[in-house]
Amino acid sequence: MSQQSNYTEDNIRSLDWKEHIRMRPGMYIGKLGDGSSPDDGIYILVKEVLDNSIDEFVMGAGKTIDISIQGNKVIVRDYGRGIPLGKVVDVVSKMNTGGKYDSRAFKKAVGLNGVGTKAVNALSTYFRVESTRDGKSASAEFSQGNLTDQELLDETSRRKGTKVSFIADDTIFKNYKYRHEYVERLLKNYVYLNPGLTIMFNGEKFYSENGLKDLLQDNSNESDLLYPIIHLKGEDIEVALTHSKTQYSEEYHSFVNGQNTTQGGTHLAAFREALVKTVREFFGKNYDASDIRKSVVSAVSIKVMEPVFESQTKTKLGSTDMGGDLPTVRTYINDFLKTQLDNYLHKHSNVAEAIQRKILQAERERKELSGIRKLAKDRAKKASLHNKKLRDCRVHLGDLKKDRRLESTLFITEGDSASGSITKSRDVNTQAVFSLKGKPLNSYGLSKKIVYENEEFNLLQSALNIEESIEDLRYNNIVIATDADVDGMHIRLLLITFFLQFFPEVIKEGHLYILQTPLFRVRNKKETIYCYSDLERVNAIEKLKPKPEITRFKGLGEISPDEFRFFIGDDIRLDPVMLDKDMSIEQLLQFYMGKNTPDRQEFIINNLKVELDLVEEVKAK
Repeated sequence: MSQQSNYTEDNIRSLDWKEHIRMRPGMYIGKLGDGSSPDDGIYILVKEVLDNSIDEFVMGAGKTIDISIQGNKVIVRDYGRGIPLGKVVDVVSKMNTGGKYDSRAFKKAVGLNGVGTKAVNALSTYFRVESTRDGKSASAEFSQGNLTDQELLDETSRRKGTKVSFIADDTIFKNYKYRHEYVERLLKNYVYLNPGLTIMFNGEKFYSENGLKDLLQDNSNESDLLYPIIHLKGEDIEVALTHSKTQYSEEYHSFVNGQNTTQGGTHLAAFREALVKTVREFFGKNYDASDIRKSVVSAVSIKVMEPVFESQTKTKLGSTDMGGDLPTVRTYINDFLKTQLDNYLHKHSNVAEAIQRKILQAERERKELSGIRKLAKDRAKKASLHNKKLRDCRVHLGDLKKDRRLESTLFITEGDSASGSITKSRDVNTQAVFSLKGKPLNSYGLSKKIVYENEEFNLLQSALNIEESIEDLRYNNIVIATDADVDGMHIRLLLITFFLQFFPEVIKEGHLYILQTPLFRVRNKKETIYCYSDLERVNAIEKLKPKPEITRFKGLGEISPDEFRFFIGDDIRLDPVMLDKDMSIEQLLQFYMGKNTPDRQEFIINNLKVELDLVEEVKAK
């Protein structure tokens, strides 16, 4: 007979607010991460503090926000109304406390449930809030949510507003560091959505005059746009829209009350539907929806009363109503496009003609590919049944799907030995493995047809589920895991080319990474150090002398599953693949994959010399 554990009053426990946040941080900020992904927790902390300052600007209080990130310390200073001095402690340490419950003070705010700054407070080893208003100032300091100091000044010469400083807890966010590229992307979205707002980040100015039009212009190469950006604005809605000449898939940027809803929601679904309906009615043709939306590049922003998001991180809108006396989100967006976009197309016949040509071209291509696509889908389905290429994870099954989707990862690796080690070491709940067979094809300059005709590309596309839209992406993180040798680097480059050529939004939205695995193991009887570069190897030898044992890993297949578990677990090192803001995708592909061998050789030699110089410098010391 099995022994049953006792269940008594002693098993019942009540957690206070900070204990619950620290025990279940994922409920409040999504995944933790180390800063290598744009949706990692440390950026959510920054966003939660910034949202309050943005809401001050929206309410007409304060046109400038100062932000500083030095090392791991973040400082956000706005010049809004300032927190009421008697409530400075409460608003950052008492759940369900805040001014945004009062619609008279905050009508269409981002933060509504009074959780954001409390989460930042609880998840920081140092947290300080300071408010100035009416010539007086109040401040409070905390550590892990516990009040450590507070002060009230009857007189001060400081400008009114709120200043928040914090250092995220490194026992929760392990080995983290801020990547300024991700912070800058966040700040750019804020200024696009709030024309007239100035954000100063470490001395650099971010400002936008034309809202979402600026967003599309800054994220696109002008020569790749089929026609000038259509920019439409209403009282609670803004839309920017164009088509790409070369991009195959759809690209959307969606926002609610200034919040970047990276997972879309009811407003984005309504926009996609309204776009198709408006275009069909304008041309009087029942064009296929996929042909109308193919290559579309657009942004949509709406403001609603008391929005309902599907999680605390506010990345997907769940609301169906605009609030007040306004209609549903779907009806509101549909009526707006039906009027404004239809008027625009009537006034700009050249744009309308360009859109129709694009639709007809997409229609021809779709029909030409229809037979190939059917055969490709059958092959992918058959391969999936036999489990030859993809070893999936459980995140797509049952309760795991909703709670842990942001943690889902697909490792793309090459060879049976490497994929075998990762498969044995992975977390089967959230980590999947896709095994390549040799080097992929160089897809630079090839048409989308090759994706269906090439077995590797077809099966990879099927595994990722990105044929129609990035919204359907099955894994939040796509990790290229290849050997750190010439062949491995070449495979990386070929895979990056594939994504740039056919699915650039995978990279633009921060889903693609390179797995860093150790080149060396340096150990003695007491300690083992894994080294990811020659520089780290030199430092490890210096630390573990005399004469430690040194092992050079030639490939992933040589790393045992027991060791691999460490490299793809909590201490995983990922390098995000980012686009150079000063170079277009076509320029990138031309440089790395085009016929300019001398330029590439010079680039490799110069960068190799920098690494060797660093090693020699350490040796000299």
